[in-house]
Order: sequence, then structure tokens, then C-alpha cells
Amino acid sequence: MWKYLFTALLILASHAATAAPLDFNQAKLEARRYVYFDRNTVGDEYCGCKWEWAGRNGGRFDLDQCGYQVRTQPTRAERVEWEHIVPASELGRQRQCWQQGGRSQCSREDGVFSRMEADLHNLAPVVGEVNGDRGNFQFGMLPNAPARHGACDFRVDFQQRLAQPAASVRGMVARVYFYMADQYGLSLSRNQQQLFMAWDRQYPVDDWERERDRRIAERMGHSNPFVIGSRSWRLGGAVDATPPPAATTAAVDAAPTAVVHGNRQSRIYHLAHCPSYNAMAARNQVTFADAASAEAAGYRRAGNCRP
Repeated sequence: MWKYLFTALLILASHAATAAPLDFNQAKLEARRYVYFDRNTVGDEYCGCKWEWAGRNGGRFDLDQCGYQVRTQPTRAERVEWEHIVPASELGRQRQCWQQGGRSQCSREDGVFSRMEADLHNLAPVVGEVNGDRGNFQFGMLPNAPARHGACDFRVDFQQRLAQPAASVRGMVARVYFYMADQYGLSLSRNQQQLFMAWDRQYPVDDWERERDRRIAERMGHSNPFVIGSRSWRLGGAVDATPPPAATTAAVDAAPTAVVHGNRQSRIYHLAHCPSYNAMAARNQVTFADAASAEAAGYRRAGNCRP
């Protein structure tokens, strides 16, 4: 009996160790430990500046090495900060908690907001001053905007309230926006959709974005489907990617089991043999590789779905 109890505890501990972070503080810690642990010698996402880790999830940049020029905030410019690619204000502005007390109240009282705020797919380490200058500005193209941060190719227009990331991360930015909109039901304007669809085509997934997604999936329990190619974006929303040509019999025999369907509104998942597997609206559907991945992401099995 004790042997089985011990085994069960080990399974639970393993599940807890890989569960999605519950809040922003935990997310920053996990991003440092499991996603960006070796990227400090390569450079941050927006400026390509290297840094030295300090404390649990912070660090200090070597600004001279990357040609960064401080605009107005020297202390903040040296500090590693965790950027929400889709700003926290976009995550929370349609929620009642945000209207009542802003981000702090949402973080304390709204579980859905906490999950969005802690989603590792949406986090990246950046130069603190750049994080502050971007603020909650939307992304756009700024061909005539001056370079405000030296060699860092991140442009900001404070009057238009727009920011333009370097070409090296535009594709990743677009696919993060698609993911967050699809995963949490966020709205993207027509102009945003068109811009991100263009970036998605012009800047395809590279080796680092693929590896970043793999590392995050190990913690979150699911990949960004726009990175792995299982979803794509069309004007109006996400759609399942076009399936490949009909597979041979051998390929079908070797194919993995059907994925799990989750409903992002109810946070309930369905196995392939369950009655409601294909009943939910496409906009609410989230896919997982298996039941364990769905549960790690905070979903629970449908009551009418037997193992």
C-alpha cells in the first residue's frame, strides 16, 4: 500500500512541477530557469543586449557591448525586465476588475487575468528602459521614426503611441499576438490583423522561436499552435491549418492518437471519443497533445467523458 501511495505522490509532484505558472511572479521565475536560462549570452529579444543574471529572475545589461544609448532612464536601462508582448492593459481592459481597480486588482482577484498575465508564451526579457518606452503602445510600422536607443533597433513614436520592433522578432511578435487572441478570446483590430499576418508571412519561424516554444510547452503543457503550424490566422480569427495531402496507409498507421479538445470558456476538455469532442465553436477550441497536458494547463475533463 505504501509503495502505491509513494508512487502516486511522485506522479502528483511531477505534475505540479510542470504545471503552468499561477501568477506573474512565478512566471518570471520559470521563464528565467527553464526558458531563457542560456539566452543572456545571446541577447534580449528587442535589442540583442547581453546580460548577467542577478537575483531570482533579474539581471544587469552590458549596454556598451551592444551599442545601446540611454534615452532618459539610466538605472532602468541597465535592468532586465519581463515584457508582456501583448501588454497587460490589453489583457485586462475588458475585464470588470480592471475597470474597478486596474492591474493590481485583477492580479489579486481575477483568476483568468492571472493566467493571462502569467502565460510564458507572452513573456520576454528586454531592456528595462525599452519596456518602459513601449508601455502599452500597439505595434506598427514607423519608417520615419528616429532611433532613440542607439544601436537597438526598436522604434517608438510617443505621439502616435506606436512601437516598431526589430525585423528579427516581428514574426514572433505576430504569432504571440495570434496565440493570445486565440487562447483567451482577445480582440484584434483589422489593421492589427493585417499587419501581423504580413509579419507572419515575411518572418517565418526560426530555430530559436521553435526552441523557445518547446521549452515553454514543457512548462505550460501546450505549444503556441501558430509556431508549430497547427493553427493559422485569417481575417476575423484563427483557423486550423490546412491538412497535408492524404497520407499513405503506413503514415496513417503511424499517426499519433487524436488530440484533446479544450473549451477556453468553460476550461473543460474532451477526449476524441467523448460526446462533445467536436461540439464547441471553433473560436473556443484549444488543442492539447493529451489529457495530462490539458490538466496541466488548468482544464478538467468533461463529466460525460469517460476514460
